[in-house]
Amino acid sequence: MYHDHYSDDYVADILRAARVIAVLGASPNPARPSYGVMQFLIGKGYTVHPVNPGHAGGTILGRTVYARLADVPAPVDLVDIFRNQNALLDATRQAIADKDRLGIGAVWMQLGLSDADAAREAEAAGLQVVMNRCPKIEYGRLEQAISRD
Repeated sequence: MYHDHYSDDYVADILRAARVIAVLGASPNPARPSYGVMQFLIGKGYTVHPVNPGHAGGTILGRTVYARLADVPAPVDLVDIFRNQNALLDATRQAIADKDRLGIGAVWMQLGLSDADAAREAEAAGLQVVMNRCPKIEYGRLEQAISRD
C-alpha cells in the first residue's frame, strides 16, 4: 500500500471498526500529545489501554497502565504508537506478535512517524497500517463517516 495518502474511507473504516485502542507510549502528563489523544478517544466512547513501562501499574485518565502490549487484556482492535522513530519497528513487531491473541486489526503511527519496513511487516501479517496521522485529527475530520449511531 502507498502510505503517503489514505482515502477517507480507509481511515474512517479503521476508526469505525475499532472499539478498543492500546496507546503505546502513553503519558500521564496532560501537556503531552498522547494524553490529549487518549482523553479525546475516551470521550468518543473508545476503551483505551495506556502502555508505558515507566508508569506500569499506575493510571492515566483512570485507566490502568500496562508495561507492554503483551500485558494488555484482549481484545485490542487498534494499536496507536506514540514512540520515537527508532522504536516503530519494535512496536509494530509487538503488535504482530500479539495480533491473534488480542485481535489486533490495525497499527497507527502518530503524526511525524513513519517506517516503511514496519508497514511492510504489519501488512504482511494482515494488519492495516496508518502512518503520520493522528486519530484525534482524523476522527474530527471524518466524524460523520465514523459515527456508529
